Amino acid sequence: MSFLLSKNAIIASHFKLPFADEQTAPRKRTFRKFTYRGVELEQLLDMSSEQFMDLVHARARRRFQRGLKRKPMGLIKKLRAAKKAATPGERPEVVKTHLRDMIIVPEMIGSVIGIYNGKTFNQVEIKPEMTGHYLGEFSITYKPVKHGRPGIGATHSSKFVPLK
Repeated sequence: MSFLLSKNAIIASHFKLPFADEQTAPRKRTFRKFTYRGVELEQLLDMSSEQFMDLVHARARRRFQRGLKRKPMGLIKKLRAAKKAATPGERPEVVKTHLRDMIIVPEMIGSVIGIYNGKTFNQVEIKPEMTGHYLGEFSITYKPVKHGRPGIGATHSSKFVPLK
């Protein structure tokens, strides 16, 4: 048996392989830091709106260039108030909105928004990965089709499908 161990040790050293003891030792997990187009989250939150405007895609740049109107600014003010009213470590109150075309800015991160889908308000917690996207992308307006069994009259052959 000792010969076998030494042979394995020789092979491991020759190919620079770790021993079994080193492989079973728990390794510390490392998590990827969030960046938006090469800029870290802390820097994103400290950025001015003009600096953020340079980072986003052309459609969003045009939107910011034309200015945030009364309704989008009202939403941002409500989000600020909800964040201020919430105690530290607690989720802020839900702010409902119909503004599906609002672009998510870093200031909104951590807020909870009720986005109208035409029927109900879907609660969405804004995460850093959502930056630069539209609110409407996170509140689907239709119910995805679940294809089941064909109904009566679907095809000529379905006349012979037994009814439940």
